[in-house]
Amino acid sequence: QVQLVESGGGLVQTGGSLRLSCTASGRTFSSYAMGWFRQAPGKEREFVAAISWSGRNRDYAKFVTGRFTISIDNAKNTLYLQMNSLKPEDTAVYYCAATKSGSSWSIVREYDYWGQGTQVTVSS
Repeated sequence: QVQLVESGGGLVQTGGSLRLSCTASGRTFSSYAMGWFRQAPGKEREFVAAISWSGRNRDYAKFVTGRFTISIDNAKNTLYLQMNSLKPEDTAVYYCAATKSGSSWSIVREYDYWGQGTQVTVSS
């Protein structure tokens, strides 16, 4: 049974930092890319960042603008999202996901597996 389990969310002030983690289990993910998405209340789920399992390729949403960094530790089957300079508009539930797509990393429906999400709240 495939499981993606996120952790690391919480409440932080504007300008603060958080590091999200996502541990994957239940299958071999070497042919997958891993992504982070977020969903704010009343809004659609949106792409944040993605990385190939090897770590060689990365993609970011434009709004990240150098504030967030995605990384992966293959030995631990763990995905990370380092978030710096957080803003109130970053408040959302953050999800990790896995896809076999080689290119369409920003598209929600391309992802096969999803975690349950972790809440990030940025206070002003």
